[in-house]
Amino acid sequence: MRKILFLGVGVLALTACQPTHEADKLGHSKTTAHQLNKDHPMSYMTAGKTDADHIYLEKVLGEQALAKVKAWNMASAAKMETDTYKSMKAELLEVYNSPEKIPYISYRGGMAYNFWQDDENIKGIWRRTTLESYRSTEPAWETILNIDALSKAEGKNWVYKGADCLAPDYTRCIISLSDGGKDATERREFDISTKTFVKDGFVLAESKGGTSWVDKDTLLVGVDFGADTMTESGYPMVAKLWTRGTPLSEARTLMRGEKTDVGAFSGTFENAVGENEILIVRAVTFYTTEYYWIPKAGANAWKPVQIPVPLKSSLGDQFKGQQLVTLQEDWKREDGTTFKSGALVSFSIQDFMDTGKIDTVYEIITPNERQSINGFGATKNVVLLSLSENVSGSAYAFDFQDNDEGGAWTKTKLKLPENGNISIGSTNAKEAIAFVNTESFLTPDTFWMVDTKTLKTKKLKSLPSWFDAKTMQVEQRFATSTDGTKIPYYIVSNKGMKLNGKNPTLLYGYGGFQISINPSYSATIGRAWLARGGVYVSANIRGGGEFGPDWHQAGLKTKRQIIYDDFIAVAEDLIEKKVTSPEHLGIHGRSNGGLLMGVMFTQRPDLFGAVAIGVPLLDMRRYDKLLAGASWVGEYGDPDDEGAEGAYIRTLSPYHNIRDDVKYPEPYIYTSTKDDRVHPGHARKFAQRLEDMGYPFLYYENIDGGHAGAANLEETAHSQALIYSYFYEKLK
Repeated sequence: MRKILFLGVGVLALTACQPTHEADKLGHSKTTAHQLNKDHPMSYMTAGKTDADHIYLEKVLGEQALAKVKAWNMASAAKMETDTYKSMKAELLEVYNSPEKIPYISYRGGMAYNFWQDDENIKGIWRRTTLESYRSTEPAWETILNIDALSKAEGKNWVYKGADCLAPDYTRCIISLSDGGKDATERREFDISTKTFVKDGFVLAESKGGTSWVDKDTLLVGVDFGADTMTESGYPMVAKLWTRGTPLSEARTLMRGEKTDVGAFSGTFENAVGENEILIVRAVTFYTTEYYWIPKAGANAWKPVQIPVPLKSSLGDQFKGQQLVTLQEDWKREDGTTFKSGALVSFSIQDFMDTGKIDTVYEIITPNERQSINGFGATKNVVLLSLSENVSGSAYAFDFQDNDEGGAWTKTKLKLPENGNISIGSTNAKEAIAFVNTESFLTPDTFWMVDTKTLKTKKLKSLPSWFDAKTMQVEQRFATSTDGTKIPYYIVSNKGMKLNGKNPTLLYGYGGFQISINPSYSATIGRAWLARGGVYVSANIRGGGEFGPDWHQAGLKTKRQIIYDDFIAVAEDLIEKKVTSPEHLGIHGRSNGGLLMGVMFTQRPDLFGAVAIGVPLLDMRRYDKLLAGASWVGEYGDPDDEGAEGAYIRTLSPYHNIRDDVKYPEPYIYTSTKDDRVHPGHARKFAQRLEDMGYPFLYYENIDGGHAGAANLEETAHSQALIYSYFYEKLK
């Protein structure tokens, strides 16, 4: 069972405005000298242009709101769909529709499963093949479910969101289907052996939440059950046990959380005889979680028993009876031992079920201050783990051995390419083989098979080189933030780049939710940006997870300005080193990174010539009232708090910090109507405020696509071409 995250990651016009304070010799201002409205936000009192006048834009499908959106879309399309855009879109569609993509798989029951989209399968097909066939150059795929055909038959814009299949035969699955890409999905029982939805099987109406199999006739369910069953964050508050053949209204209630919780979720873990036990996950806040075991028999049957792990911790897989736990805070034990924040540890799950206590806790790995765990997964023989050091990956296999002292973990490093990123792919606790992916900025993704008994690795598939990486170079540099901390960033450029301040440079950042921005190969960035002479920079600012929980927690709530100072420091370092200059420097971020872009736009408009603000949070006075926003109070703080926390987050709000006496770069703002995670009202209201104040902007709102921004490959190519052609036109 892994911790559930709700806010994802993701990827610009006039010249940059001149600073209103004294500039340094480089023509831009120092961080501490020029941050607009850092302490005193604007007050918008003009009739027809107040916050209250913009509320109509929060009506996602409101007639007046959609009319405004369509007008912005049309006006912007006329400016943005240039020849550059058209050539970029064609280039990117070639990549996205290419049969040379890696068909990433999940492996179970001896079969390799894959979801595939191309120009013939726009919405995609769910398919499978044998491992032997998969390893060949032309696998023989068997289609299980055709989403295009299903959508046509049912008159719906279905987006496939995954399948949860019951072990050990994996023939019965719960298929999740989203209308247009929303997080909320409809769930239906599907039989792989007949390739049909099960007649009178489990079916759940559209809702956020999820399901987990207990056995072939029993399902754990957390969805919208009606009145008073969803949290303020918009997630299920109630977890139930649903038995086949009974109405959902009669499902047994296992646990009810509080309205103020993020949500109540459910899963399973195996006991000593291989049966599924019930686990309830109560997410009290985004970063504090309670875990409960629900016994199905005995004196305490159906009574929740809390697993005594720290509130800031996440339960992972099981391996050889050991329950794996990642820590986001120190775990101080009664026996005097302390396990550090960021560590991966384990304990006997059976001992806990027998006694209700956790006796011995074993350390698996404790990363140092320059390391972090990227991911891990249990297999039949070992636990595979990806470790990042100075934002560069490696992989290890860990094994647990019983001995006279109770047990110990050992580790072995896997032979895989370094100086890039290593991701643990498909793992299954019942399978002896697993899969990992390696990549770097200039090296295409390679998919590897790992024999977990011998720990030998074998290359299976690789992406083609979609741009000429031989002419390019990658360098890791460090900028100094306002508190003296060294902030790493990667810079990708042509070899022999001239340091003349004229290079079109795109700086990407995120800075939140302990999400790491690791080196990755992007055919999109390579083709659309690097191949056209652009420089690409990836900033590893605080708020992310590059150096563990402390790196993230350094920027929580009232400490958030340090995240923005980190990003500004990277931008200033690029300018100081003459890689670029404000008129040639663009920035891009999505979701929480969209908030980062909004803050940069309002605090340092002098530093940038283009700003792309993607699926963003921008109204930080009302973010907790919109869709999943209430779940992020643990990250940003409570805007309704009467103390320092509320005052800070209200002051930070980009929507409330646009001035009428500043020259801003013309931003490109994009969102999705069907994004049911970050409300499109954020982008709409920000655009409306710019319009009210007479500032130019570009805008695109995709009617479908959800938080990812696109529901199919053509939409993806369109949206990405808009982004990079915007940068190209503004920064060249």
